[in-house]
Amino acid sequence: MKKFTRLVLLTVALFSVSFTPYDNDFCGITNTAFQAGEVVTMKVYYSTLGAYIGAGEATFTTTLERFNGKPVYHAVGSGKTYSFFDNFFKVRDRYESYIDTATLLPYKFIRNVDEGGHKIYNNVSFNQKENTAVSTNGVFKVTNCMQDVVSAVYYARNINFDKYKPGDKIPFDMFLDDEVYHLYIRYLGKEKVKTRYGKFNAIKFKPLLIKGTIFEGGEKMNAWVSDDPNHLLLRVESPISVGSIKVDMMGYSNLRYPLTSLVSVR
Repeated sequence: MKKFTRLVLLTVALFSVSFTPYDNDFCGITNTAFQAGEVVTMKVYYSTLGAYIGAGEATFTTTLERFNGKPVYHAVGSGKTYSFFDNFFKVRDRYESYIDTATLLPYKFIRNVDEGGHKIYNNVSFNQKENTAVSTNGVFKVTNCMQDVVSAVYYARNINFDKYKPGDKIPFDMFLDDEVYHLYIRYLGKEKVKTRYGKFNAIKFKPLLIKGTIFEGGEKMNAWVSDDPNHLLLRVESPISVGSIKVDMMGYSNLRYPLTSLVSVR
């Protein structure tokens, strides 16, 4: 399961991020969707022969801290493979973002990963006014209101999805691995979805994916977020280069609102 946690985090961000096509509210929004102290766990299932088995998990946490004298949400995404998959490709990854509480734009992003013994560390500081990102590897020009892969998840949860109609393309930019990615998701509407946690009223998307070693590119993934004020990611399904994956929300605590989208527990 090479690059396991980055796959989970990028998948989460791709399926959660959206920008309004009517105005540029991505450059600052009031947080009404989450609170400090929230914990969410996602579980990844992998299949090559039609039967899905648990491969690993990622956990997202938020705390309220201060960064350079400013209040921030310190959001952390950490992931690991389970012991069985450790025998093939052991992953222990940690991603962090320090997010302005007023605008939900990131000040700093840290990637600290160990994937099959291959270790990567990248520390990125964003200057949103100057449109630059200073990473461990250099200085890079970025576009306006740049997000990282973790901050994008929390920002997107505050978007008003009622502004969209099925079929809309919703563009966004993300800085990852010292590159700016120009992506979009296609909003597909609302429906019920059954996951390994339970049955939910949900909002469905398809993203434009970057062609690479794992994904084939194009709009081949599907994802669902909860149709309630929390806008939690519930499920992702996608073919990959070998087999397919499902990513399900399997646990949560300290949500800002009751998870009213939950119809029944499995």
